[in-house]
Amino acid sequence: MLIVCFIVTALLPYLLCGINSAIIVTKIKSGEDIRTLGSGNAGLTNTLRTQGKAAALLVLLGDLGKGVLSVILVGVSFRLLAGIDPWAAGCEYEWVLYASGASAILGHVFPVYYGFKGGKGVLVTVAVLLAIDWIPAVILLGIFGLIVAVSKYVSLGSCIAAVLYPFTVLVFGIIEKSPCYMGNFICSGLIALLIIFMHRENIKRLIHRTEKKIGEKKEAEKSGGEK
Repeated sequence: MLIVCFIVTALLPYLLCGINSAIIVTKIKSGEDIRTLGSGNAGLTNTLRTQGKAAALLVLLGDLGKGVLSVILVGVSFRLLAGIDPWAAGCEYEWVLYASGASAILGHVFPVYYGFKGGKGVLVTVAVLLAIDWIPAVILLGIFGLIVAVSKYVSLGSCIAAVLYPFTVLVFGIIEKSPCYMGNFICSGLIALLIIFMHRENIKRLIHRTEKKIGEKKEAEKSGGEK
C-alpha cells in the first residue's frame, strides 16, 4: 500500500492545487481571464489590484485551503492505507509531507487545467508549511511581513522568505531530531528554487529598480510582486 500512498503524494496535491482560485474568482466576477489583466499573473496580488479586496479575500482563502488540504489528504492516506502517521514524532516518513508540498506548488504554478500557466506559489507554500509545522511558518511569515513593510516590495519579501524556507526547515528538523531532516530540507529546497524561478522577472526589476512597490499605480505593462 505504500506504493499507492506515494502515488497519492505525487498526484493528488498537484491536481488539487492546479485548481486556480484567482482564475475562477476573476472569471465569475468580471468574466475575464486574470492572466490577461494587470501583471498577467494568476495570483493574489494581481487579483487585489485588478478585482478588489473581496475577490482577493476569496483567492486568499482558496489558495490557503487547497494547500492545507493537500498535505492533510496525503497524511490521512498514509494513516489509512499504510498505518503510518507522518506527523508523529520520529516518523521516518515525515518527508512525504514536504514532498506533497512540492507537488502542490507544481500544480499551482504549472496547472494542467489552464495550459500550465498559474500563479507563483508563495501563498500555497505558506499553507503547506502551516499544515506541516506552524512554528517555522509563522517565523517566515514574520520575516516576509517585516521586509514588505520596510521595502514595500512584495516580491522581495517573497524571495527572501523562499531562500530562508529550506534552512528554517533544516534547523527545526535538527532541533526536533527528525530522522529525515535532510529529506525535508531537500523537498523544501526544491519548493524554494521553484518560487525563486517564478520570480525571476521580479528579481531583474528589483536589480534595475523598476519593480512596483505596494501602493504604486498599476501600469499597463507587466510588473511584479504577485504570488
